[in-house]
Amino acid sequence: MSLILGLALLAANLFCFLLFAHDKAAAVHGERRVPERVLLLSAAMCAAPGALLAQRWLRHKTRKQPFGAWLTLIVFVQACAVAGLVALAYRVP
Repeated sequence: MSLILGLALLAANLFCFLLFAHDKAAAVHGERRVPERVLLLSAAMCAAPGALLAQRWLRHKTRKQPFGAWLTLIVFVQACAVAGLVALAYRVP
């Protein structure tokens, strides 16, 4: 089960990274862009690491506000959720 979950998370993060890359390419070539709400929704679907990696590596949407604030909030919420799950998994009865 954990292998399936890991592969699903990997796929979600890869999809999010590729979505950011597609939007960056569209921005460079003056083509139709991916809406910000779609980028944020993809990050919110357990793919914040992929979004952050794409943002840093591609230098895309690094200064855009309120996009950056929303992405930071998504990352914070997901990090808290992961920390909570880890704490529950390793708690001493």
